[in-house]
Amino acid sequence: MEKSTSKTEFHNIDEYIALFPKDVRDKLEELRIVILEAAPEAEEVISYKMPTFRLNGILVHFAAYKNHIGFYPTPSGITAFEEELSGYKHSKGSIQFPLDKPIPFDIVKKIVVFRVRENKAKTNL
Repeated sequence: MEKSTSKTEFHNIDEYIALFPKDVRDKLEELRIVILEAAPEAEEVISYKMPTFRLNGILVHFAAYKNHIGFYPTPSGITAFEEELSGYKHSKGSIQFPLDKPIPFDIVKKIVVFRVRENKAKTNL
């Protein structure tokens, strides 16, 4: 499925979020806030044409699509929470949160905290 932003230029997460209808913008902004609360030291960037959060490497990405918001916490972030994610379509590196349902922000927060710990541990080797 093609992203809604495929032919539009944006340079930061604010510009990315502004491309969408209000209902989607609200979900994206809330997702962004939850990620930043769980990883306050993270840097916001655009990578692979998606909002991305970095801290000692990539933490997570997200992107809006026609029917869902894709959340990309790397394979380890999905494997560690496989049971909690069982109600969502997911693969090795992505989770789909349908636009017509609430995003499970409690799970998102746990995954981001896990990824922060994981990335910080890699730099302490």
